[in-house]
Amino acid sequence: MPPDGLFSGHEWRISPQPFALGAELAAELDSLGRVILQFYRAVNLLYRRSVEGRGWSWVADVLDQGKPPELVSLQRHHAFRNEVPRVIRPDVLLTDNGFAISELDSVPGGVGLTQWLNQTYADLGFDVIGGVNGMRDGFASVHGDASRVHLVVSEESATYRPEMVWLAAQLGERFQVRDSQFLDFAAGDSVYRFFELFDLANIPNGLKIFELAADGQIRLTPPPKMIFEEKLLFGLLWNRNLKDFWRQELGEAFYTRLLKVAPRTWILDPEPLPPHAAYPELELTEWRQLEGLSQRDRNLILKISGYSELAWGARGVHLGSDMSVADWSAVVDHALASWPHSPYVLQRYHKPRLVQAEWYDFASDTLHPMPSRARICPYYFVSGEGDAARPKLGGVLATLCPADKKIIHGMTDAILAPCVA
Repeated sequence: MPPDGLFSGHEWRISPQPFALGAELAAELDSLGRVILQFYRAVNLLYRRSVEGRGWSWVADVLDQGKPPELVSLQRHHAFRNEVPRVIRPDVLLTDNGFAISELDSVPGGVGLTQWLNQTYADLGFDVIGGVNGMRDGFASVHGDASRVHLVVSEESATYRPEMVWLAAQLGERFQVRDSQFLDFAAGDSVYRFFELFDLANIPNGLKIFELAADGQIRLTPPPKMIFEEKLLFGLLWNRNLKDFWRQELGEAFYTRLLKVAPRTWILDPEPLPPHAAYPELELTEWRQLEGLSQRDRNLILKISGYSELAWGARGVHLGSDMSVADWSAVVDHALASWPHSPYVLQRYHKPRLVQAEWYDFASDTLHPMPSRARICPYYFVSGEGDAARPKLGGVLATLCPADKKIIHGMTDAILAPCVA
């Protein structure tokens, strides 16, 4: 391990071999980046048209509600008009019916960790997806030919600082990790924003970074656009009022492919429905009827959409079938009360299937089998400008949690491993 580790204060279990995806899934992930990038471009266009009064005015209302006016204004700035995140990571759950994307992360951790895993296992002779330096080279590519690249890591993201310091060292002197006090930016520099926009009040140099980027003096990714940090984007994808738009902007093949892997998602707007109407597939006529569902019918995920300290790391995520009636009712009540400032979404829960893994116990010098459930995180790096920009898969991180865990995320008793085909 690197002397300073990779995740501050966190450990994980080590597998003696990478996680094998199978050739078919590996090939599907290799091409998935193009689909997600096109979805981000379509989301960007949808929001812009909504703001400009060219249809669907309610879209901007939903995406902007509860957000500070200065950030809404920044998100609409002409300098960022066509900007989308250049590091894209979907959270992919392996299920009995293929896979499901639980959400998209535009400010993902794990870039340095996955590079280290790929490099380490490749040195042992494994043919890891992305190759020995796919993550490193992919991350470098999003910054073009900038003379200096600043990786600005907030205190909220301090857990990931060691991996970013290690990654910067692999990339050479032009890459440096900075804290939220750093201000020595120069024209032609590139900045990687490793902080969420909800935390901007705690980032003293945040507004300066955005000001320089808006003036065209520095390159910035991801752009200061809250729309890409919202989980309700899948709710918009599934909205029938927007079906023609998605088919036009995604193309029939990409649209169908996304619907196949994006869980059915509803946005929890407490506005009453007419008495003769119901929410599609749920057959509920108001959201409080969620509280009366049986445990089997509560096979649903309720989670905050974004712009909140609860919107990452599996915080603010609730599985209805795993909760008591009282606890579930309290979560539903809280979600509906949060609508004006922090929207929640409801998702169909796709249970990860069982996979076999094993981990090495260094204390006892033994291998332990571990029936697991897997989350797969492919990392796509977007290089090039405008319509010529293309995503490239740099590597795939597997998080293998013990089979009794219902919600899959990084934890001490999880195995973290790179993936092979």
